Amino acid sequence: MARITWLIVLIFSLFLASENVLAQSFFRHHGGVAIDDSAALPGRFDENDKVLWKQDLLPGHSTPCLFGDFLFVTTSDQTERELATVALHQDTGKILWSRVVKPNVIEPYHTDGSPAASSVACDGQRVYAFFGSYGLLCYDMQGELIWSKQMGPFQDEFGAASSPILADGKVILNEDHDMDSFLIAIDQQTGETVWKVDRSEFTRSYATPAFLSHDGKNEIVVAGAVELIAYDIIDGRKSWWVTGLSRLVDSTPVVNDGHLYLATWSMGGDQEDRLSMKSFTEALKEYDQDGNGRIAKSELRKGPVLRRFFRIDTSGDQELDQQEWKRQARVFELAQNVAMAVEPGGSGDVTNTHVKWIYRRGLPVVPSPLVYQNVFYMIKNGGILTSLDAETGTLIKQGRVGQGGNYFASLVAGDGKVYVASDRGEVTVVKAEGQWEIVSSHDFGARIMATPAIGNGKIFIRTDDAVHCFVAKN
Repeated sequence: MARITWLIVLIFSLFLASENVLAQSFFRHHGGVAIDDSAALPGRFDENDKVLWKQDLLPGHSTPCLFGDFLFVTTSDQTERELATVALHQDTGKILWSRVVKPNVIEPYHTDGSPAASSVACDGQRVYAFFGSYGLLCYDMQGELIWSKQMGPFQDEFGAASSPILADGKVILNEDHDMDSFLIAIDQQTGETVWKVDRSEFTRSYATPAFLSHDGKNEIVVAGAVELIAYDIIDGRKSWWVTGLSRLVDSTPVVNDGHLYLATWSMGGDQEDRLSMKSFTEALKEYDQDGNGRIAKSELRKGPVLRRFFRIDTSGDQELDQQEWKRQARVFELAQNVAMAVEPGGSGDVTNTHVKWIYRRGLPVVPSPLVYQNVFYMIKNGGILTSLDAETGTLIKQGRVGQGGNYFASLVAGDGKVYVASDRGEVTVVKAEGQWEIVSSHDFGARIMATPAIGNGKIFIRTDDAVHCFVAKN
């Protein structure tokens, strides 16, 4: 009897946990979901579809977060050096409220980046916005500040881009940078730290964590430099991991039908074009001109170490010691560019037991892949779209879409269509099947860096200067 009672409690607890996650919206989940088949969606973005509204906005790369009637984004005003969390009405595009913070310092960021890169999360009562220049802010649905938690700027000349996610009453945030990397769980109601995991062995990456529920456990999965790790959501304990990722990871893992999928590429991770560093002993013999047992920036010649000196020199003293050198050399040595499918679970290193398949061509730099109707899709810079059998990893089709350019927006899908947005502002719609076909392409006339959002028969396209809302014509 006691065992039956315990089982009922466990099932009920898991049900509540699942309901709790479903009632929340964040990047690539629910209102930030990659897939929505609930209604017909636009196929051409021209006279065959309907522009419901267009709202001009300041720039920002955050993907629209949808919850109820709300749409949330963040913006950056470079002239005023202000960052804002903005709420719009989904049906009209009207700005409901905007809340501005003015950091003491705006973090450095890549020319393709933004200090308003992280997407907003929402649980229906509170709105959570993160800026690498300021920290985490929590507002109510009317825009009143409930709490804030300052962190950053971080040592990273590309800025912060990973977005907060919500699970188990916690805000989960991963920050992997040149030093002091960490994964943190924060109480959604109070802003107090529940647990914090040191990830100082990890170099910079920008992937958003993913929520995973399997075998009666809820976990947070983080893809970082050369390694994918699952952490127990209760206490942050490291459960299992897979090695063999790229040295820098931008894309977020995809959870689909009980499996994890990931695709990631970074320079120097291909077998035929690898980056590497000498052993520290060999490096001292070659570079240490003053014999002090350290390698100064002025002692280096052109090469991968000099180009990355800022991120390797975590102490900031303009010299590399053995620990700093070996930390980066390890990443170069182990990095592998890869798309993979992983069966969650196990304990410890499950690389040799739980990786279902691996594929190494047509890999994306930034965009997260997509699994839709049993097909795995990914988009490479230049507009190379690849479809694989999600079960086996077998290539189905690879070809070019659009007019080239780079791709930062992740793939989204619905109503039998996959949407692919380039940084040149072109959105290509393809028919969702293994042997995909191009349906249409539309030039929005402005850069697109944010991932489109889909919900309630609407698709929201964010360009550098506006958010556009489209619906399919009846």
